This record gives sequence, structure tokens and C-alpha cells, in this order.
Amino acid sequence: MAVPRGRPLWIALSGGLDSSLLLTLAAHAAHCVPRPLYALHVNHALQPAADDFERHCRALCSRLGVPLFVERVTVVPAGQGLEAAARDARYAAFARRVAPGETLWLAQHADDQAESVLLAALRGGGMRGLAAMPAWRDWWGRQLVRPLLGVTRARLAEEAAVLGVRWCDDPSNADSAYDRNFLRREVLPLLTERWPKAAASLAGVAARASEADTLLDELAALDLARAGGVPARLALDVLRQLSPARQRLLIRYACQRLDLPTPPTARLDTLLAQLEARDDAQVHVAWPGGEARCWRGHCYLLAPPAPLPGEWRSEWDGHTPLMTPVGSVDGYLAPLGGAPQALVLTLRRGGESLRVAGRGRRDVKRLLQEAGVPPWQRPRQLLAWHGPMLVAVLGVAVAEGWEQC
Repeated sequence: MAVPRGRPLWIALSGGLDSSLLLTLAAHAAHCVPRPLYALHVNHALQPAADDFERHCRALCSRLGVPLFVERVTVVPAGQGLEAAARDARYAAFARRVAPGETLWLAQHADDQAESVLLAALRGGGMRGLAAMPAWRDWWGRQLVRPLLGVTRARLAEEAAVLGVRWCDDPSNADSAYDRNFLRREVLPLLTERWPKAAASLAGVAARASEADTLLDELAALDLARAGGVPARLALDVLRQLSPARQRLLIRYACQRLDLPTPPTARLDTLLAQLEARDDAQVHVAWPGGEARCWRGHCYLLAPPAPLPGEWRSEWDGHTPLMTPVGSVDGYLAPLGGAPQALVLTLRRGGESLRVAGRGRRDVKRLLQEAGVPPWQRPRQLLAWHGPMLVAVLGVAVAEGWEQC
């Protein structure tokens, strides 16, 4: 939980009990150990009380002498629930304001952790879901810390009363239509009545699940190294030697390394069932945000490609960088010993051929096969034309009398 010397500490301030107390404690500590301390409030504008939260945060920071930064966001659910969309908007605001190398403290407490464990279990989450919220993690070069994660809300309320801390209660917390509010208002009180240490016990489950998840990551890293060390390209002979459980673990781990959504269980089972297919089979398993393809002894994990324009073409001078629908073109293409010529770039349509020095006329399809270009990437191959003559399959082959670098 140590903050790097000389770097600022940020407190995510919602205006509720937990964050108001956390800021107060941090401000008192900063008097003893001086360091830059800032508060960050995200106004989601989702309810009439949002401006009241902001006013409270401004008043609290004014009393404590802590600079406050306010980020106003627009929450737009796009294929997800309102809570998830609000979280994404909030973290985007954190990234805008908190610089890499700096530390942000979040005020979630033990009761929040217990709710997260129950939600993960009820949604069928795996070990990572049961691990819930980590007490510390590196997030895009920023340190996210939850120093109150081991403290119950009741204990925080007691400390707030001692210090005279005031806070705002979020009216939406009374709406049990939200899953988390239902657990907080209806389920956890019943559990605590029967098992007084329910929140602490569930937090312990999260801690042990976090340890187990770390060990699983270490195992998956070993299997990834055996499978070639490249998350996007796993050796099928290694995958086939693993037990089904380790196959699932490795594929999920590789997807996480690639920032791809992990495949749902049914899609993952479909992929595993096809790992034994013939090497010439066109195995393709897709899920929202990701897909897997098997080809020439490897399982490829990738994001679904963007749709291609139907009749795309662009003029190119052979040396100026150019952005295309399949990425940037950088390099040099011109006649041997001559100046660059006016060229036209197109996407491969099929049936093209290229006269290659010393090899005669070759089908572009065969050239791509020989170069090891996977079948799903071949429609995205760029071709360069000088008038009616094909002079290059960019990055693969160049016509007789031309040079490419």
C-alpha cells in the first residue's frame, strides 16, 4: 500500500460513507507525512441527486484543504447493463485524470467484497470471479489500491462518527431491482443474522480464490511457454497433450494476455472438441469479441476482423506511408534502379497472378500459401498495380523488374 515517494496520491471520492472517511483519514495522514493528495469525483449524471453528491464532495475537500477534480461522464449502455456501463465510464475518467506511475485509492470495504463474491458465484464465475476485488493491482501503469477491503461498513460508520465525518447516502442504493442492492439489503443481513462473521468469511473466500487464481496463472504460463510462448499462436501438439481442464485454462489465459474476451463455456467446449480435427480442416469457433482458428498445427486466437469495403482502391506513390482498411502501408516499391511510379492499391479478389523473377508467372493464391499467410488473412492481402500490371503482393512477393523494401 506504499505510495511511491514524491508521487501524488489520488482518492476516488463518491461522497458516500466509505470514500468520505477514506479521504478524511488520508488528509489527516498527509499532515504527518506530507505528500501531494488529490480527490477525484466522477459525476455520472444518472439521477437528480448527482449534483448533491458533487456539492458535498466540494464542501468536504474545502474543509480538508484537498484539491478536488471533477470528471463529468455520459453513461451509454452498449450491449451491457447500466451498472457495467457506469463502471466503464468511471474507469475511463480515472485513466484521463490519474497519470501512469500514480496511485489511486478506492474505498470498497469488506461488505462490498462479500457482495462481489456472492455475485460471482451466482453468475457462475470461475476462480477469478470468486477472487472478487484485489486489494492492489497494476492498472495500465497506475496503482489501484483498496486499503479498506478488510474493514466492515459497520466499523467504518463507527470511525466516521468518532471523526465527525458527514456523507451522502445514494438514493439508488435503496432500489433492490439492482442485483448488488438486493444482496446488500435482503440477502447479506439474513446471512449475517445466522452467521455473524459472514462478510469476513466471504472475504476470506475471495483471498483464497485470489491465491488459487495466481497459481493457475503460473501453471498456464508454463503451458504457454511449452506451446510456443506466443498467446495468439498455440501449438496444437502441445494443446492436445494437456488435460481438458488445462486446455481450457491455457486458452482463457492466452485470451486474457491478448485482451480478448474469454470464450463462453459452450464455445470453449466446441473448440476443444475440434482440436483433434485433421490439419487441413478449416476449424473456426467464434464468440462475441473473439475467435479461434486452427491451421497448420497451430491454434490462432484473434479479434474478429473488421468488415472489408467492397471495391476499395487507393492511389499510392510507392513510398509515402498510407493508411488502408487493413492497416498502414510503410515501405518502398519502385522499378529496379528507377524512380517511384504512380501505383494503385487494391484488396485481393482472387484469380490474380504475378510474374516473379526466376520463377515465371505465379498465382497469387499459391504465393500466399507458400508464404504461410493463413487463409482468413488472404482476402485482406494488399496488391499493388502499375496500370493494368500487378507489380507486388505487398510483404510477400514483387514482380520481375521491381524492388520492394
